[in-house]
Amino acid sequence: MLNNTSINESKIFVISAPSGGGKTSIVKSVLKDFPELKFSVSATTRPRRENEIDGVDYFFITEQEFLKKIQNQEFIEWERFYDYYYGTPKDQVYKAFENNYPILLELDVKGALNVKKIFPQAILIFIDVPSLDELVRRLQARKTENESDLKKRIERAKMELNYKNQFDYIFVNNKLEDVTKEVKNLFREILRKEK
Repeated sequence: MLNNTSINESKIFVISAPSGGGKTSIVKSVLKDFPELKFSVSATTRPRRENEIDGVDYFFITEQEFLKKIQNQEFIEWERFYDYYYGTPKDQVYKAFENNYPILLELDVKGALNVKKIFPQAILIFIDVPSLDELVRRLQARKTENESDLKKRIERAKMELNYKNQFDYIFVNNKLEDVTKEVKNLFREILRKEK
């Protein structure tokens, strides 16, 4: 049975970055090196991309299903952006707490800050970009958005960068390989120091 002490002592890591910041690649690499971490899969109403797997990358659900889950208070936090809904299912997080696993969430900036309000012990990690120009270049290079969505992502990135100082750790992604190594060192320090 979950009590407040076990919730308050649970380790929660949140990795955030503006779109195109490299957070998904970093999260995948961290999970590979730290099998003790449980990944919280978010739910979304956005269409599935070609290389994505339902239940692994996201739970892809309809807007109707999402709204019903909001009504039933099934999310720790949720938000609507880019015309789609994104949310963190409670059951994913509480299951990890029950089994005493540290949990990793990959969230947008506002979602991360909401998690910190609910779980003050959450460790927030922000993946910064060398410059806005470089971020725009990366977003254009990945070719996953149309022109209108690209503009929205750039506008949102500007907003998200304003919140980075509210995070516990900030890493600049000049080179993916290097920043991934730095983030993994932080996880090693926090997770393995008790052992």
